[in-house]
Amino acid sequence: MINIYSNIQERKLYQNYLQAIASLSGLFSDSKIPFVHYRTAENIFCKTFKAENLSRADIAYDAKKNKLGIGLKTFILQSNSSREKIAEFNSQSQELGTLKTDKLKLVKKITELRNNRIIFANRTYDVEQGIYHCVTRQKNKISIFETDYEPINFQFIKNVKTTQASIFFEDNKTEYSFNFSKSTLYRKFYKPKKSITFDVEIIHEPYEIILKLFNEYTFPSEQLYQQVILPLYSTLNRKKGKIVPEKSGLNQWNAGGRKRNVGEVYIPIPKKIHKFNPTFFPNRDENFTLILPNNEKLSAKLCQDNRKALMTNPNKALSEWLLRKVLKLSPGQLLNYNHLKTIGVDSVKITKLNKNNYKIDFSKINSYENFENLQIQNSKILKN
Repeated sequence: MINIYSNIQERKLYQNYLQAIASLSGLFSDSKIPFVHYRTAENIFCKTFKAENLSRADIAYDAKKNKLGIGLKTFILQSNSSREKIAEFNSQSQELGTLKTDKLKLVKKITELRNNRIIFANRTYDVEQGIYHCVTRQKNKISIFETDYEPINFQFIKNVKTTQASIFFEDNKTEYSFNFSKSTLYRKFYKPKKSITFDVEIIHEPYEIILKLFNEYTFPSEQLYQQVILPLYSTLNRKKGKIVPEKSGLNQWNAGGRKRNVGEVYIPIPKKIHKFNPTFFPNRDENFTLILPNNEKLSAKLCQDNRKALMTNPNKALSEWLLRKVLKLSPGQLLNYNHLKTIGVDSVKITKLNKNNYKIDFSKINSYENFENLQIQNSKILKN
């Protein structure tokens, strides 16, 4: 186990949380195998070990502790191994489908997509090392173990085999498979000899316990944070598809009219964001703090007509973080949509913590479209 388990009290608390939740499995199933929802397992882990919860950030890791990125998995383990999902490539499914006739080209592309997401997460959250933390369930038991979280090593690819549904391959450490119809990458997890295993007593009738807790518990009022999604591309001409304009937005430095600094950029804010969320952002040119995924803080404000541009002060601070550090673009190199597509993100999520502090994080492809559609639907419901 990694060093975050050195605190015996935290380890015991973690086990107690899992045992308590798993004991309520009778709410969902008659199986002797305890049930722990993956979101619950993530929340328990982060709460116990004071890790940063990244599960909603749409990146390669589910949690972070200092410089350690953690992939949290929970699954049924009937033997000593199980093949589990580790990534989805829905937005690249068409491209991957064209490579099915060439096994090595397909594996190389899958490797590129998977590794790019890991590298992107490492840069965004200042991660230096990764691990998988696995909570596995057997009959009346839970076992916890960890294993490596490393990029696929294409140099050592071997045993490439295909079926009608999937392609299977290995590198020098791990076995993988990719399902064509689901555009999903799986990895085979092996239970090591050294693991923590403990019994789970599943309560036969948990309903009375839940009702008793409900009747006795005083529910505190919780603060709900507002959020919006901003695209990193233009939404002005959707017939042309998703395009990062060459002379505006994150390529504003390339615009004509005057001499510009290569760090002159902004994140575009579509009119619909202000229409449906008129008080979410401050007024134009009103400073606020923008907290990056690595907790670095930048001074930011909305600029230009109709508050259409999210910028930082100094302006180059945004480009140095987003374009240089995270996206690894050189000064003077244009950002295009294919670059975003390769790493699986094309939007950012802005969370309003209070009137002076906002948090920014990345969102997966199509997040803005889904958010916009939800806003339109909610507007129609309110009108009716």
